[in-house]
Amino acid sequence: MSNQLLLKYGCNPNQKPSRIFMKNGGELPVEVLNGKPGYINFMDAFNSWQLVKELKEATGLPAAASFKHVSPAGAALGLPLDDTLKKIYFVDDLELSPIACAYARARGADRMSSYGDWAALSEICDRQTATLLAREVSDGIIAPGYTDEALEILKTKRKGNYNVVKIDPSYKPEAIENKDVFGITFEQGRNEFMIDRSLFQNIVTKNKELTDEAVRDLIIALITLKYTQSNSVCYAKDGQVIGVGAGQQSRIHCTRLAGNKADIWYLRQHPRVLGLPFREDIRRPDRDNTIDVYISDDWADVLTDGAWQQYFTTKPQPLSGQEKREWLDSLSGVSLGSDAFFPFGDNIERANKTGVCYIAQPGGSIRDDNVIETCDKYNMVMVFNGLRLFHH
Repeated sequence: MSNQLLLKYGCNPNQKPSRIFMKNGGELPVEVLNGKPGYINFMDAFNSWQLVKELKEATGLPAAASFKHVSPAGAALGLPLDDTLKKIYFVDDLELSPIACAYARARGADRMSSYGDWAALSEICDRQTATLLAREVSDGIIAPGYTDEALEILKTKRKGNYNVVKIDPSYKPEAIENKDVFGITFEQGRNEFMIDRSLFQNIVTKNKELTDEAVRDLIIALITLKYTQSNSVCYAKDGQVIGVGAGQQSRIHCTRLAGNKADIWYLRQHPRVLGLPFREDIRRPDRDNTIDVYISDDWADVLTDGAWQQYFTTKPQPLSGQEKREWLDSLSGVSLGSDAFFPFGDNIERANKTGVCYIAQPGGSIRDDNVIETCDKYNMVMVFNGLRLFHH
């Protein structure tokens, strides 16, 4: 390890010179084992590593994340996958270790956004996870270590240029952090607040039945939001993120964006989608794109111009709006976290359409009464945790 790494360029090719380094003269806590990560790669790597490290500490389970442009597309714990999830994540032909399950879930939350992602693992990368990654389009990975077999597999990606970064899991940053913007240095204390079960005591709704599974999923949602560009909202279910809305100026737009992604995640499990007659030569990314179009309202155009023949052996029957709504109405038990308070009840109305039953948010809006009343209307459980999680 050294105290600096020179980078090809910054965010864009015209931004030179570029490097990462330790201001205190100490050694960097990372080692590049393969490839040549860039500026944005390392921004993704350091944010995603913090996320999975905290998820592991909060739950005791292996954790993984899939990052794009300094926000998570997905994050998850290493819980077993049922046959449906294995199929929609394209891993039904693979042997899966707990950490491989975590990454399959993290990438599967939003496979469209995870195309070309940066992966983060809380555990040593094993053969099973490397095998999964080797066949996906990904820019790089950060983990506390790699088995010899896993490293050899990863070195075959991208013509030998796949970015593989090893981080010292014992590294602890300084309590004060700095950032330069427009030649001016900003300084603040790091957000070291620990997100755990103690945050879920102040239940403000009539329904007080907060299950252990819901608490786990709310922890996942809040830790994910801690490393998501604000404004942000996160939906989680069964130990994984299912939709993230990041970097929106309006909170209702966050809630809609994340909800729409969660809807797509669930619609991918519809029997009609699972049974789509894809041609054998259609690659996974093209299947993801085609499924996204099939679920959307644009499918009628594809049927009209005959483009379906590029992807399918027979013409699929479209899903009507009513069929999609009926399927989504069967989704329940979803948890929702917000990085700041909900200013209006419209966020709750939107969340209800995606099966949300449990909510964690800071509280503090002048319209809290309206938000609580809207939750009570749908028998939701809502916690005021008093914790704002803005991240920029």
